[in-house]
Amino acid sequence: MNLETTITPKTNIPSHDDSIGTYSYEEFFEAARRFHGYPAPGLMLGGYMMEEARKHLPEDTIFDAISETSWCLPDAVQMLTFCSVGNGWLKIKNLGVYALSLYDKYTGKGVRIRVDPTKLDAWPEVKSWFYKLKPKKEQDTEKLQDEIRRAGASFCTLEAIQMKPEVMGHRSKGGITTCPLCGDAYPGSFGAICRTCQGEGPYLEREVSQNLKVETLPRGLKSVPISEAVGKTAVHDMTRIDPGNSKGPEFFKDHNFSAGDVCRLQMIGKNHIYVDEGDIPEGEWIHENEAAETFGRIMSGDGIVQEGPPREGKVTLIADEDGILVSNLDMMTGFNLVPDVMVAARKNGTLVKKGTRLAGTRAIPLYISRNNFSKAVSSLDGAPLFKIAPLRKAKVGLLITGDEVFNGLIEDKFEAIITAKVQALGSEVVTTLIEPDSRDRIRDAAKALVEDDCDMIITTAGMSVDPDDVTRHGLMDAGVTDILYGAPVLPGTMLLLARAGEVQIIGVPACALFFKSTSLDLVLPRMLAGQSLTRKDLTAFADGGYCMECKTCTFPKCPFGK
Repeated sequence: MNLETTITPKTNIPSHDDSIGTYSYEEFFEAARRFHGYPAPGLMLGGYMMEEARKHLPEDTIFDAISETSWCLPDAVQMLTFCSVGNGWLKIKNLGVYALSLYDKYTGKGVRIRVDPTKLDAWPEVKSWFYKLKPKKEQDTEKLQDEIRRAGASFCTLEAIQMKPEVMGHRSKGGITTCPLCGDAYPGSFGAICRTCQGEGPYLEREVSQNLKVETLPRGLKSVPISEAVGKTAVHDMTRIDPGNSKGPEFFKDHNFSAGDVCRLQMIGKNHIYVDEGDIPEGEWIHENEAAETFGRIMSGDGIVQEGPPREGKVTLIADEDGILVSNLDMMTGFNLVPDVMVAARKNGTLVKKGTRLAGTRAIPLYISRNNFSKAVSSLDGAPLFKIAPLRKAKVGLLITGDEVFNGLIEDKFEAIITAKVQALGSEVVTTLIEPDSRDRIRDAAKALVEDDCDMIITTAGMSVDPDDVTRHGLMDAGVTDILYGAPVLPGTMLLLARAGEVQIIGVPACALFFKSTSLDLVLPRMLAGQSLTRKDLTAFADGGYCMECKTCTFPKCPFGK
């Protein structure tokens, strides 16, 4: 982040000048007491740091500020400049470092000043305070303040800096939305529900909720003994479990109980049943089946359908076509934070076949309150939670590299392995080239495959750290862009992803010759589904990206990549 230029303090500033900005020392001391509550040593030091940094900006610079600590230093900035947290010109990036940056808000060029630990030996009381070498009650506050006053910013170091582009620019809340759980207005960019309802609030319990009466069942739902069940109607599916053999409904909703059913009720452990005789307040409660059906309908996007009507209060969602399961994880979290509802799904990015069960959703109690039902629906924001991204039929060019293969010293095994993986996903290898470990030959081969109208190129080997492994360099010479090299996956760490215009490129490390499943098996389906993988996407593979190297590989029916 820092440039190599080090700024030396200006020599025309008298060492005895203890003023801070337009304040004398005594005036700033009292102003700090009024603003901060007391003239904290960190605030007094911050005043000197602020003014020293400002001296090294060009005159009339319109600047923003970043404090690398949330303690005291931001208050010094707010006392001495127009920069504040409220107007967004002061940002706090709490890195735990007593450092401050001032920078031109248009160019990003500026200075950073920090307390330099190597310069503290001459100021023992400051060093003791800074490193917390003794309890606060044992500190000599008068001596500490005197050392800060005499030292000013002399034990600090200044550096020239250039801010990252993403740090600059106007702070914006974005669109404002209403939280479906608590009703507070908040920036919609924070997620489907507000941060307090996501669990980030500082409160043990919201006061507004203390007097709410929580009803778990609607008034009017009656419980009767099974001896009175004859002639009554089941209000929900009733499950029979035969341990180790079966689980499913013994009675379905709306079943009319007969005398012969009483014994069956006893066999499944029922002594009482619920009955609805029309006394449930209309509109206040939603039956589990109606809720599940509604949730399933809203959640289902392209390529997702419900597997029949609700059973035991649950709706199951299945794939209506082959492809990759794409889930909105933020929306899923928001939905599951609503009381009395749930959705569970297979891993986002899973390769699925038509008819595969993907997810299940339900209301958890038999009846869900209209309030919670509405919150759950609102959290879905009218958008599908799940969809299937179908795999395209790619024309794959295969570039196999290595002197030993090119010269016929060993038989190539890669073509059969890669071709089988490509064909299993509905694509085809249209051209195969074998080239030696030559940057120029690899460069020319990659260009030839692009000119041959391949829309995906898979290269093999030459990805490690050996000096002969030049596949990556040859691809760079061919002008590929958006290169991502390396993935937190074992086996297959030395994976390469890139593009040549619209052509996707995958560099496969040599370990794919030995291991049946590698990082290639995780990225290939997603790329065929049209997904552009980023470094962040690759880092997500780390959780589950360690292969167990089973003697009999069962991938994808195993934890690898999940």
